[in-house]
Amino acid sequence: MNRYEFRDLFILEMANNHQGDVQHGIKIVREMAEVVHANRIRAAVKLQFRDMETFIHPAHREGSTNKHVPRFLSTRLGKDQFAAIVDEIRRANMVTMSTPFDEPSVEMIVEMGIEIIKIGSCSATDWPLLEAVAEVGKPVIFSTGGLTLKEIDDLVSFFDHKRVDHAIQHCVSIYPTPDGEANLNMIDILRRRHPDKVIGYSTHEAPENLAPVYVAIAKGAGMLERHVGVATDKYKLNAYSSTAGQVDLWIKAALKAKALCGATERLPATEVEMSSLNSLKRGIFARKALRPGHEVHREDIYFAMPMSDGGLTSGQWETGIAVTAAIGKDEALTGTNVKLPEEPDKQILFTSIHIIKGMLNEAKIALSSDFQAEFSHHYGLRRFAEVGATLIDCITRTYCKKLIIQMAGQRHPSHYHKRKEETFQVLWGVLDVIIEGRPRTLYPGDTLLIQQGVWHEFRTEGGVIFEEISTTHYNDDSYYEDKAINAIPRPSRKTVVNHWGRYQI
Repeated sequence: MNRYEFRDLFILEMANNHQGDVQHGIKIVREMAEVVHANRIRAAVKLQFRDMETFIHPAHREGSTNKHVPRFLSTRLGKDQFAAIVDEIRRANMVTMSTPFDEPSVEMIVEMGIEIIKIGSCSATDWPLLEAVAEVGKPVIFSTGGLTLKEIDDLVSFFDHKRVDHAIQHCVSIYPTPDGEANLNMIDILRRRHPDKVIGYSTHEAPENLAPVYVAIAKGAGMLERHVGVATDKYKLNAYSSTAGQVDLWIKAALKAKALCGATERLPATEVEMSSLNSLKRGIFARKALRPGHEVHREDIYFAMPMSDGGLTSGQWETGIAVTAAIGKDEALTGTNVKLPEEPDKQILFTSIHIIKGMLNEAKIALSSDFQAEFSHHYGLRRFAEVGATLIDCITRTYCKKLIIQMAGQRHPSHYHKRKEETFQVLWGVLDVIIEGRPRTLYPGDTLLIQQGVWHEFRTEGGVIFEEISTTHYNDDSYYEDKAINAIPRPSRKTVVNHWGRYQI
């Protein structure tokens, strides 16, 4: 199914601010279009459709005590009048969107070719309406005001089952919404609960209150919605609708918040940042003249800032540094006048363990305090970051379960098992497998059966954690395509420790 791109969409809710006046509605569209294009964003203008002949009960068509009914009746527009506003939205190169409140309105959405259907919070449990919406196959956004988690889960499952592409809007149906009722932590909850959906925020706070948009973006809101209108001598705005100027500030706040939040993964430091940090770091300097061939001891050097260009930092100090060119008193130790000792094998494993712990934490996978870790380094520890895998024994009986963890860029060589049958299931990340020469890519939730005697190898680009569920494990049951691996004794290509092996490595 082609997924609709809900992310980074700004939704401008016109609602009753067209006041039943087509020209006023067009004026709203035009003023909002100027703001949208000035900020170079993608925006939808959302209307509300109701079939007044069936939507309002006959007894309430005159003198209703329900506060909404007189407003709905006084601002009603016909199909041709709505079509004029929809045409203006299209001319302004904005996305058309509508909230239907009844089944005839769904038909009108289809007839007008409106792009997105919005389900308001009050209709989110209206199953006859939801069934009608699902049948037309358009992308859907639904608001969650007043819904329980169960009701939200029901809606997600319903649209998934109906193959309707959809997104979720956190919403509080209080107009305007006070800060203490915004409950923006719900964005976190919905993102964890439905990680494959875009979660947005439908705002009802007062227009001058920009704090919620900063928080919503920081929480990971992927789209935003706001009530909009134009104030005139004839028409006044309600307490939660924004003028074009207020919408401009709201959009700029959202874009600034997004810039402040930055990337969703750890990026390397910029040159500017590193220059700033290096100006504060201590360098390593010779306490006395040092000759080539001398092994540097702690009493031979001191640490001071600022460090010299090309000089070693105090954090790079370790025993075993050898002088390769004469160093005068108070001169810096650099990459050209000393040689650093080779990283010890145990440090390679310690570094890998730190990365693997971070991966497990990010994937929210907890381990017991009693497990065995096996580091497979088929071509030696020096190449472990390139070739290898880490295996965590969870259950070892006639049936077995392991967690297999590969860091970004690691691969496991081609091999087969004579006695063991195993099934892989990816928990986190992406696993690329070649099974009998055929490539397969596995994503979280995917499984792959590997029978006895079947050649297989696997690798990952960005890091992966997957389960291996198998029959009885045997230590001598892996046969590698590269005969050089088979010739290496098992203890020489595996490091096995209890827990993380703090005192065993």
